[in-house]
Amino acid sequence: MDTETQQDDAERDRSSGPDGHERRGWSRSARLCAVAASLLSALLLVSAFVVQPFLIPSASMTPTLAVGDRILVDKLAYRIGNSPSRGDVVVFDGRGSFMDEEETDGNPVAGLLREAGAAVGLVRPPETDYVKRVIGVGGDRVRCCDERGRIEVNGVPLDEGYLHDGDDPSAVPFDIEVPQGRLWVMGDHRSDSSDSRDHLGDAGGGTVPVERVIGRADGIAWPMERWGAVHSRGGGAHE
Repeated sequence: MDTETQQDDAERDRSSGPDGHERRGWSRSARLCAVAASLLSALLLVSAFVVQPFLIPSASMTPTLAVGDRILVDKLAYRIGNSPSRGDVVVFDGRGSFMDEEETDGNPVAGLLREAGAAVGLVRPPETDYVKRVIGVGGDRVRCCDERGRIEVNGVPLDEGYLHDGDDPSAVPFDIEVPQGRLWVMGDHRSDSSDSRDHLGDAGGGTVPVERVIGRADGIAWPMERWGAVHSRGGGAHE
């Protein structure tokens, strides 16, 4: 009986020794990795189809959006028969309008990691993505400027209270009829924004195809002191 007891004790000691702890430790790590992978996959799916965080990389939309803001982009806003409206702040792919072709990274792994980071709002978005305010939609005549220096849409001057302090509505004169299915977009910081005005001589006359719109910027999620709805910032409205 003593021999059997000693053998049982030895088996219990071996199962609770360093090797046993290591086996259980690896099991916990595997479970944690599986949970983390599932959460990341779910987040990427939400970012791909529903709401995507977007890191603001430049000052072209101040004061509405500041450098470093993480905004939430509603990717369903224009998917069910809806189209961008004047005054909407949108994120769009500038290929074919603001740039000729996509810049590619020589390292595909680094490119994939950067895309994944951008999808959750941790790193700068791709160089092909832009955030601007819709000033004119298909069929609108947009011109600058009237006798008081205001931009007009279909002959009606805009009340642009969202503009950066000290900025004029535009230092560049223009007069364009926006083609159907396209948008005329501008930054709120007009003196520090590369927007439709800079591409007047390009194909499309500086306008952006509606199908290139990724989504509507609805809210600022971070930093906490700037939390709130995008449309409530700046106070401007289209008459």
